[in-house]
Amino acid sequence: MSAPLAYLITWTTYGTWLPGDGRGWVEAGKPGIQTPNDARRSMVRSELRYEPVQLDASQRTVVSETIRKHCDLRQWTIHALNVRSNHIHLVAAADAAPEKVMSQLKSWCSRRLNEAAYADGSCSRRKWWTEHGSTKWINDAIYLENAVRYVLERQ
Repeated sequence: MSAPLAYLITWTTYGTWLPGDGRGWVEAGKPGIQTPNDARRSMVRSELRYEPVQLDASQRTVVSETIRKHCDLRQWTIHALNVRSNHIHLVAAADAAPEKVMSQLKSWCSRRLNEAAYADGSCSRRKWWTEHGSTKWINDAIYLENAVRYVLERQ
């Protein structure tokens, strides 16, 4: 199999898209998007160790700048990036597995967000992101074009 053209990588902020969510959700070992389940969502919400994270404008800037700098350092090409209050979408070409790309970016963004929180006197967080996220391989030009359009225009 040839190398992908890029990856579509998505991850959410901690506690903002839980199992049972009304927008649909993914469950390990089950195909497709799962239907809303208020009881499941309430149970999971009650088990959160920290408050859910909604990124404000300055935090979104920190995340965006961190992703751009790290991708530049690693010589990964960003085709599209959209940092939202509760999730991040990235279309990037990289010489590493998408899970490694996502892991490095989440780690560096956490570090920079904690530094910014410490610098402005607010309490730093230990948990900014969900455990994993979504990593999709983009293997053709049409999928790449659609992924870029989705990230840039459909958020």
